[in-house]
Order: sequence, then structure tokens, then C-alpha cells
Amino acid sequence: MLLQLAIDDPAHLAVVPEVIDLVDIVEVGTPVLKRFGLASITTLRERSGGRPVLADTKTVDGGAKEAEMVFGAGASLMTVLSCASPATHAAAGRVAREYGAQVVVDTIADRRLPRRPDRFPGRCAYLALHSPTDRRLDGEDDTRHIDAVASMRALGYRVSLAGGIGPANLAAVVEAAPEIVVVGSAITRAEDPRRTAAWIASTLNGHARGRPPSPSSPR
Repeated sequence: MLLQLAIDDPAHLAVVPEVIDLVDIVEVGTPVLKRFGLASITTLRERSGGRPVLADTKTVDGGAKEAEMVFGAGASLMTVLSCASPATHAAAGRVAREYGAQVVVDTIADRRLPRRPDRFPGRCAYLALHSPTDRRLDGEDDTRHIDAVASMRALGYRVSLAGGIGPANLAAVVEAAPEIVVVGSAITRAEDPRRTAAWIASTLNGHARGRPPSPSSPR
């Protein structure tokens, strides 16, 4: 399984050089993207050591325009919400194809999981089963995203799993076997980020289900 490092706090950008050789994908989290804009993609791409950069845009409309911006800035992947219209998914997919990039469909705002992969035209590379941060901070112990991996893979999706993943539930995550495991604060807020990242990476090692696309080059 691939390890994706999510950077959701500007203060955690300093962690990237410590752990970059241990991760497969680097994510510009939504808060960082909103604060620093496209420059945050460029910055992380420069620090990524050639690894793909995902921009967590959570696009819900304006698919072509947002895709053009983030892929032009150097992202290799972007997120489009599963609840967005088919037209938005198609528009983002068309631009992704031009850049040799990929779209990750994010279910964070969708209580009902999608049933058919053909609902998402274009360059849908992964379906992100994503447990929302605010629900977890509100005390909801939600493991439905982990439990849903098998059924989504059976439908033909490649799955990215995100939200509250760390040492406490990593065994369940490995058993669920998504293609991508997204870890944020469990690494970035750890007392020893490198040691934690190394342990997680070694736990996932040997379970690879394919590589993400190579970093795209701005046109």
C-alpha cells in the first residue's frame, strides 16, 4: 500500500524533509492550500523529491478551471467531491488528461457511497473513503470508511483511505487493504515524526497495489 502524507497545517511543512524518503505521495491539505494558494503546491513539489503531489481541492464546481490551476502549478492529483455533478467530474477529467494527471473522488461529504465506477467519467484514479475531521473531533468514533474498503474494491474502485489513521488502527487498515493510506497528524504531530513514519511505512511495506502517476509537468 502507498503512504500519502497529508500536510494540513502550515507549521508542519517543516516535517516534510524529515520523512519524504518514507512516503509515496505528498498532499497539500485544504487548509494549507486555502492559506497559501497555488504557491503551496509549488513549494511542496520542490520538497517532494520527485514524488507526486496531491492538491486536496475538494472541488465541487468549476472543475476545469480548478484543475487547470492546480495541475498547472505542478500537482499530479487533485480531489473532486463525489457529490459534484457528472459535468464537474468530466471537466476536471479532461484537464487532467491533458496534463497526464489524475483525479481522486472524495466521499467526505457523501453519506451514501457511490455504487458504480462509471458515475465518474474522465481520469478517476482513486475513490477516497474519507472520515471527516470535525465528526471525529466531536467524539464520533467512526470506522465506516475502513469497513467500506472491501465493498468499494469489489465494485472496481481503487481506494484511498483517509481520516484518523494512525498506530491505533493501522492493523485494521492493513487488513482492509486500500491502495493508498493517508496519514496526517499521526506523523506530523508525533514526538518523533520520522520514527513514526518509518514504522507506518514498514507496516504497509509489501502490500503495494500499484503506483500513482508520475509527477506531471506544467505545460
